[in-house]
Amino acid sequence: MLSGELIGLRARTAADIEVFEAEMLNDVEMRVRADGRPWRPIAPGSAASPYRTVDERADTVPFSVVELATAELAGEAVIFGIDPHHRNAHLGLGLRPAFRGRHLGTDIVRVLCRYGFGIRGLHRLQVETLADNHPMINAATRAGFTLEGTLRDYAWVDGHFADAVFLGQLATDWSPHPPNDAPGGP
Repeated sequence: MLSGELIGLRARTAADIEVFEAEMLNDVEMRVRADGRPWRPIAPGSAASPYRTVDERADTVPFSVVELATAELAGEAVIFGIDPHHRNAHLGLGLRPAFRGRHLGTDIVRVLCRYGFGIRGLHRLQVETLADNHPMINAATRAGFTLEGTLRDYAWVDGHFADAVFLGQLATDWSPHPPNDAPGGP
């Protein structure tokens, strides 16, 4: 397991997938904001579930997030779109409803950076999120990401267009020993 101050990242298990599907699969508010595709109801166990990896894709590494203080499954994290030639990738995370608001996001992003930069040897990591997703934007900026731009009316979200923001961090800007700053920071 890759451990931070508050969380650990480990391999996703079948039991984890069952929890994600029970609590997050049909969480309409979260799914319409987290997925670029239109929301549709998906039955747990379906091959269409975003929590099931049908094939082991070389460009995606899914993790389960465990809160270290409680040893409970807190959510999921992923590095995806890994491009070995350009040495870049994207990252994302999703927390179970009971774990939202606990300031775990910054630690999750930092541990994903350690995996991406320190273990995979990537040069650039990127976060794309809706401009009003302040928890993700704050977690990424506290973890050293820089706001790089806004795409106006980028996403169709629950009946209206919404702006998206892009944040990036380069390996040359990353520190494996971040400063002690805000909640969720070492």
